[in-house]
Amino acid sequence: MNNENSWQKKILYSLLTLMLATMVFLGYNAYTQAKAYEKTTSALVSQMSAKKLAEFQLKELAETFSLGFYENDKKKNLEQLRILGEEHKKKSQKYTLYFILLLLGILGSYFLLSLRAFTFFGSLASLVTLVFGLITPIMMVTIHKEVEYLGDVVLSFESKGVIGSISKLFENGDAVVAIVILLFSVLIPTVKILSLLFVSVFMKSKFAHGIVKFFKMIGKWSMVDVFVVATFLVYLTVDKGDVSRAEVEVGLYFFLAYVIVSMLVSLSADRMLHRLKG
Repeated sequence: MNNENSWQKKILYSLLTLMLATMVFLGYNAYTQAKAYEKTTSALVSQMSAKKLAEFQLKELAETFSLGFYENDKKKNLEQLRILGEEHKKKSQKYTLYFILLLLGILGSYFLLSLRAFTFFGSLASLVTLVFGLITPIMMVTIHKEVEYLGDVVLSFESKGVIGSISKLFENGDAVVAIVILLFSVLIPTVKILSLLFVSVFMKSKFAHGIVKFFKMIGKWSMVDVFVVATFLVYLTVDKGDVSRAEVEVGLYFFLAYVIVSMLVSLSADRMLHRLKG
């Protein structure tokens, strides 16, 4: 009977390891597609300045009066960029969805694993999710204005992830804001996950209870980083008197998923240590 249980555990642990590896693969593909979408959108937006739109309108008139002898190739190129951008966007969303489904599968292993094993695998899944949440773009903001005869003119375009926004804040001299985001979005989450991994491996350590108690105490601040990042990404780009168009990107879903999973893993670690103490 013990041998049978041992084999079942090995199979389950192997399956969870495979799921984690697949999450890394899917997360990387979601990241690359999100960056490709960002690059394509940037190229598209660069063609929507006042000067470029004026050239476009002139070519449109030339095409109209040429009776088909002249073709506005810029119009075709813009359409190709739009189609390519939509493809990258859909792929990034698809890979993110598959990633989240696997993450839910790992969370579902709570009912099959010991609290210690769940805390270990949950912490690894949370760490993977955090990494992609930090490096993948989370919001795209475009500042535009309607100009007579030209149409919708883009004044500025910004697409940043958490790391990119911190870097830009430092460059712009907003060190206080940058440090707040760095603290709540990078340093504390990273230390928290590494600490939970430590607790799952060395659960009998005298430091284990103190670690979990500390992160339960600061757990109420878990959503601050998401709010701060989203707010200041808009702050970085919006100017008064202009119209902004914001688009949430897949990085924010990774980050939100990390917040939820890390909270569940913290509860698991706390319950594990409570049982050990009892």
